[in-house]
Amino acid sequence: MCGIIAARVSDDVTPFLLDGLERLEYRGYDSVGVAVRTAAGRIATVRSVSRVADLRADLAALAAAGAPADAVTGVGIGHTRWATCGTVREENAHPHTDCSGRVSVVHNGTIDNAATLRTTLERQGHVFRSEVDSEVIGHLVERALRVDPDLVLAVQIATAQLRGSWAIVVLDARDGRMVAAAHRSPLVVARSARGDFVASDVGTIAAWCETFVPLRDGDVVELGEAWSWSSEGIAVPVPFPTATPFAASALDVDLGDHPDHTAKEIAEQPGVVADVLDRVRRRTADGSTWTGLGLPAFERLAVVACGSSLHAGQVVAGTARTLGGVPTDVVPASEVDQVVLGPGTLVVAISQSGETADVLRALDRLDDRFPVLALTNDVHSSLARRADAVLDCHAGPEGGLAATKSFTAQVVVGVTAVVSALVASGRLEPTRAAALVDELSELPERMAAAAVVAAERVPLLAATVRDAPGSLFVGRGPGLPYAAEGALKLEELAYRWARSCAVGELGHGPLALVDEGTPVVVVDHGDPRITSAAAEARARGGFVVTIGGVGSDLPVIAGRAEATGLAWGRSVAPWGPIEAVVPLQMLARELAVQLGCAVDKPRVPVGSMAVGWPGTRSATG
Repeated sequence: MCGIIAARVSDDVTPFLLDGLERLEYRGYDSVGVAVRTAAGRIATVRSVSRVADLRADLAALAAAGAPADAVTGVGIGHTRWATCGTVREENAHPHTDCSGRVSVVHNGTIDNAATLRTTLERQGHVFRSEVDSEVIGHLVERALRVDPDLVLAVQIATAQLRGSWAIVVLDARDGRMVAAAHRSPLVVARSARGDFVASDVGTIAAWCETFVPLRDGDVVELGEAWSWSSEGIAVPVPFPTATPFAASALDVDLGDHPDHTAKEIAEQPGVVADVLDRVRRRTADGSTWTGLGLPAFERLAVVACGSSLHAGQVVAGTARTLGGVPTDVVPASEVDQVVLGPGTLVVAISQSGETADVLRALDRLDDRFPVLALTNDVHSSLARRADAVLDCHAGPEGGLAATKSFTAQVVVGVTAVVSALVASGRLEPTRAAALVDELSELPERMAAAAVVAAERVPLLAATVRDAPGSLFVGRGPGLPYAAEGALKLEELAYRWARSCAVGELGHGPLALVDEGTPVVVVDHGDPRITSAAAEARARGGFVVTIGGVGSDLPVIAGRAEATGLAWGRSVAPWGPIEAVVPLQMLARELAVQLGCAVDKPRVPVGSMAVGWPGTRSATG
């Protein structure tokens, strides 16, 4: 993902752009930039391959060095980028300009026919300065403006030539006009007493605006004294605005006693789970959560998701199979073309942000006859608008890039929805459902206890495995999704390879990776075959770390068994050992910290560049 912020305000626009970009950094931080119209009717562009804080300093320094004519106005655009097209360097950062410097553009999405358009434009004399597909948009607008000076028409002509997905904002230096357009990529516009705003998501502008309007595919909007709105080239009334949710307001930056957002959000999980269960407990056991969604009955379940959300979906699907005998498919969103869904299938699409491009594209490819239930942390997102029904995961904002509390919230919301659906369809007795909800209600205390034990043992454990080039994570049955999630967290945060597999598959290839000291992390829910697999890894010299009951290296229910009679070796719940994810997350984070990685925003490039500020030289930091 990438992030867009744009604004028309009465005074200096840069504070709004910079604050918006800081809220958008979760969408990408390989590079960042702004383009602001100056009092002289020119565009001042500052771009950086560092962080927003460095961009803020560059802007302040350049403004101090500028002449009065270079003073910024209240019109500007900004962008934060996750590199998917073109390397991480200043020339590939947004905003991009046309040949003359009149038009400046920020873009999210992918232009599938960019190479063809670029070749044509270069033959016509246009000069490109970057490797990225986004730059063609500015040149297409430039070409259209040579024929007709109207910016809205130029954007309509330009977008009509594009194939792929886009959310764009175009700024004209001559008159300060600003036009936004979208197709298969999220963009919202909003107006308040402070001015007009455009952003990739409503949370970016929630602090300034009480309402917002999402752009639909094919919409082109000019922001000004009165908004001009068109859809597929035809003028239409401005859609009625939606109230901005309070929960979408700016990220809580108070870390309290925590050193980073990732640590804070790991620690928040017991509270998040307790809050979710308070919301859904009664409506789970009597089936009313499901009936309230208004979805048709289903015979099969297909989960479509990516990354951590895919692992959460595996837990949800496993619960449906175990409790209700429901046939399930768990499909990586990028591979949806390879699956054939049977009649009576309900698609469960899972995305923390609700803006995951692969998930949205997967829904484009699926037949409309399959109803879609969305699990998302943003009920105003593109996914929520596309789905037939939505369940809010209520995880709250995440400042850390790697999903932690949102994963756990997805699991709990998805599991309770499945239990409710099985009750409503007669597959599960209400008394059994009530007992399952009671069992889930123990989870917050279990997770809190797991965190206490992990906090004591994980630092030494991480130091022991710090020099290992990679790790294996293994589990079985309901424990396997948590092993996979633990491996993913280690890769994301510590940049070490990590492979997950079923314990029964160790002898079919993965065991060859085990050498003297190779970490093998075992999610052990008491199955004897897990114990045998751990012994086999030890025999090869593997450094085995067990996460399980009393006697494990990380006993996640330590202190609970004696008080409650709970035992790890009892018949495991259909959703598996959820509390095991806490030490897995803490291990990945601690290893990342010991290796000097930026846990909240991993893989950070260094250096910055500012270009194009009238009357100054480019500045490199």
